[in-house]
Amino acid sequence: MRHTFYILTPIILITVGVLGYYFPGWWWSYMVLGPLALIGFYNRVQSNHTILRNFPLLGYFRYFFESISPEIQQYFIERTTDGKPFSRNHRALVYRRSKGVNDTHPFGTQLEINNDHYEAIRHSMYATPPVKEFPRVTIGSGECRQPYSASVLNVSAMSYGALSKNATMSLNLGAKKGNFYHNTGEGSVSHYHLQGGDLVWQIGTGYFGCRREDGGFDPEKFEEKAALPEVKMIEIKLSQGAKPGHGGVLPASKNNEEIAKIRGVQPHTTIISPPSHRDIHGPEDLLHFIKQLRDLSKGKPVGFKLCVGRTEEFIALVEKMVELQIWPDFITVDGAEGGTGAAPLEFSDSVGLPLEPALIFVNRTLVKFKLRDEIKIVASGKVLTAFSILRMRALGADICNSARAFMFSVGCIQALRCNNNSCPTGVATTNKMLTKGLVVKDKAERVYKFHHNTIHAVLELLGACGVAHTDDITIDMFVKGDEMVALTNKYFPDSVLNRVE
Repeated sequence: MRHTFYILTPIILITVGVLGYYFPGWWWSYMVLGPLALIGFYNRVQSNHTILRNFPLLGYFRYFFESISPEIQQYFIERTTDGKPFSRNHRALVYRRSKGVNDTHPFGTQLEINNDHYEAIRHSMYATPPVKEFPRVTIGSGECRQPYSASVLNVSAMSYGALSKNATMSLNLGAKKGNFYHNTGEGSVSHYHLQGGDLVWQIGTGYFGCRREDGGFDPEKFEEKAALPEVKMIEIKLSQGAKPGHGGVLPASKNNEEIAKIRGVQPHTTIISPPSHRDIHGPEDLLHFIKQLRDLSKGKPVGFKLCVGRTEEFIALVEKMVELQIWPDFITVDGAEGGTGAAPLEFSDSVGLPLEPALIFVNRTLVKFKLRDEIKIVASGKVLTAFSILRMRALGADICNSARAFMFSVGCIQALRCNNNSCPTGVATTNKMLTKGLVVKDKAERVYKFHHNTIHAVLELLGACGVAHTDDITIDMFVKGDEMVALTNKYFPDSVLNRVE
């Protein structure tokens, strides 16, 4: 689109000039075309607005409709709280925090608070000023020789290939400045991830980055990459909330020569990872694989990510942990509401447990087996606000991961084009013409500011509750606390776990 602008602009100006020479009445059009050309060239070189860099003139239509959309939505389409999967209010909150501008909300809440869906923190009459130090959580069991101190909010798994190189570099540079980690996604560690930020290297069923020619796991390649100083933890991906039991999908349109080389696959082909690990057929296989990766990485924290499905399988896994005395350093619980760039609708909408009951179930199971002090829990699934971070903590998580919130911080507008390589903001695309519009230096700063301002909001909420750390948050501090516990008791009563006593 930008090249089209450069080609069409001189053609139109020259054409009008020729017409003006023969038909003097045409010269007035330069009063319109001249300023438009100047505006277009200016937008091409500015770095603050990706849409305007990629679409120098047409981009204004988006900003125009956005400016009047509250009235249009209010009277004709939808309210600002109705957008899916994230409301316009929530997207605007991320944009404001990432830009470091006023993030207050006018005219009171727009939520329907007199219904069963309303949730709130029960604040204290004796609120305290927020503490200055950002909370950290140490991840590493007794078997770990290189524990890691993690932020309570981090970048969730998104591969280079699913995201553009500029988006990947922006996220990593932002993570470096903000001292939080950046999960690589299952697409391996690319040089775009190595900008100095802490990494969690995710190992998926395709073993990208540590893959043999036949598609199996290569210990030597893993050991080489795991030794990188940027790699702080290893995460085995068993399943994800948006498509559990399906495997990752990289469309052929995104699988260029560079990405194929990084992953060890054929370029320009659609890559579908297997639905499960080829050598993991039960709990014992998984635990031995965890031990193998911990040994190969010289004692770095190793965990796994899953969307909870059959609860009896998870209980059997934890039983085997106790029996073999092998367990992960962390477990990432991904809710069915989690996001992805591409998945069949049936898997996105109808497979897996939501994060809320899954998180409580995993926490209670680990407590029951007396492993909770050894294993940290990471929550992943529509985490965006300070409230959602504290809510996850109350339900059993130690820290949180977020993907789409950080995508918003680098410019995502929820255009829902992640799966066809035509993301207009250059975030979820490998199209070079669109990617160039995303300025790394500018977006990295926005990633940092979003994280910083969100954690500051966490501290303010903690102060409102009269506590100083996320460890002090409990479920009874929430209005729906009793209802949350009742829901879990209904579907996962203690009787499910009593057989282990």
